[in-house]
Amino acid sequence: MSDSPIVASGLSFSWPDDTPVFDRLSFTVPDGRTGLVAPNGAGKSTLLKLIAGELAPSAGSVTVDGLLGYLPQDLPLTGAPPVSEVLGVEPVLRALAAVESGEVDEEHFATIGEDWDIEERTRAQLDRLGLGDIALDRRLDTLSGGQIVSLGLAAQLLGRPDVLLLDEPTNNLDLAARRKLHAVLDDWSGCLVVVSHDRALLDRMDRIAELDAGEITYYGGTFTDYEQAVEAAREVAEKNIRNAEQEVKREKREMQQARERAAKRASNAQRNVANAGLPKILAGARKRNAQESAGRADGTHAARVSAAKARLDQAERSLREDQKITLELPRTAVPAGRTLFLGAGLRKRDLFGEGLDLAIRGPERIALSGANGTGKSTLLRMISGDLGPDGGGITRADGRIAYLSQRLDLLDDDRTVAENLAASAPAMPPAQRMNLLARFLFRGDRAHLPVAVLSGGERLRATLACVLFAEPAPQLLLLDEPTNNLDLVSAGQLESALNAYEGAFVVVSHDERFLDEIRIDRRLRLHEGRLTETAR
Repeated sequence: MSDSPIVASGLSFSWPDDTPVFDRLSFTVPDGRTGLVAPNGAGKSTLLKLIAGELAPSAGSVTVDGLLGYLPQDLPLTGAPPVSEVLGVEPVLRALAAVESGEVDEEHFATIGEDWDIEERTRAQLDRLGLGDIALDRRLDTLSGGQIVSLGLAAQLLGRPDVLLLDEPTNNLDLAARRKLHAVLDDWSGCLVVVSHDRALLDRMDRIAELDAGEITYYGGTFTDYEQAVEAAREVAEKNIRNAEQEVKREKREMQQARERAAKRASNAQRNVANAGLPKILAGARKRNAQESAGRADGTHAARVSAAKARLDQAERSLREDQKITLELPRTAVPAGRTLFLGAGLRKRDLFGEGLDLAIRGPERIALSGANGTGKSTLLRMISGDLGPDGGGITRADGRIAYLSQRLDLLDDDRTVAENLAASAPAMPPAQRMNLLARFLFRGDRAHLPVAVLSGGERLRATLACVLFAEPAPQLLLLDEPTNNLDLVSAGQLESALNAYEGAFVVVSHDERFLDEIRIDRRLRLHEGRLTETAR
């Protein structure tokens, strides 16, 4: 393999409506672990699909040196095939079984090839990813979302790729599964490109590739190193802006002072000419010379002002746009000790066999954890009232409970962002609604985009605006894996909104750094049908 297994040259791509995504983008990806970061909608997943050959560029080319493995964000794994078929080993296993039973058909030996140890390798790969207890004949539709993601990765690794592309590989993985994935990627020796919002995973990369404004910039080191480099660049840019602003003011002041001095000299010269009694032709010549000299000086100062403004413009362009949202949400406040939800002996199907007890009081910030498939989402839906229990009793306080599912499907896709907010808060004056949307970074025409065309991060911001400022304001929020599919900027915006929220919330998340940022004060773990308090 070459030192740069992935080479893109003059790569261009547009959507069917001619919206450009990339225009003559060129880059290379070296061996080792590369984390690809960018805001939602910048084209990270599209770029991986172009590298994988799932999309064709309108111009330019992408070449991959070696065998390619690709795990997309939305796995095309549905129905009820056995695990062995999903892993791509079913034909070899059937051929091995036939040979072991005494059949000597050459087709069986051709199917097996060099894979006589395929079952052992498959079991070892499943073990590495925490799927050691899953039988090869188990049906896909009996697995959780996190198990399916790990299974998809196992299928790629069994192919022994030289180049591996992973798009949000930790989505839906519980903490144990994430740690297994981290260990596998720590041992990776080929070319790896990871698109992720998982900061713990990105901190295991050799370099970070930032996709911004259709260009890729590399930063050596981990994601933490990248954040520090970006912050240092921001500080330099802000200093340059301050210096450039002072330079513009100075040049303008000097130009004004020069004009005042020139006007004063002209006035004095005119009086002197009158007093000296010079001939008109000589007096006119002196006046023209003075005017020309003043004009040249004024032109010089104007050029300096123009150059200073150009340097200010360049300094401002180098400063990254601030994507933070700042909120105050006093209407969501909940008195300490008020019981918002009380569940006793809750049961649902084969989950929570002995019955769960749960109380949510005051402005509690609760993190709900547990392995994939233990019933976390089911419990949230029971708290919200979206799903009734099969046994046990529930008491809810007066007030609104807002449930944000992983799908972020609360809004009307056919309405604009502004129309959705108007439906959620009809009493809010239109001007106030527009100001509010601007604080959620929907400025100008962005507020009038249909929800259907929003990126994941934009949809999250629009949903938060409509939920947090709805009438009445919610006093209990339920969030199910809210950072899935979010870029790091959007995850930070969610953290800001939750830190401004004054009610109670229950959040299901495996992102420990995210949980630390939103100041969790109570942790519950769901395990084998039981709910227990944990320290971490």
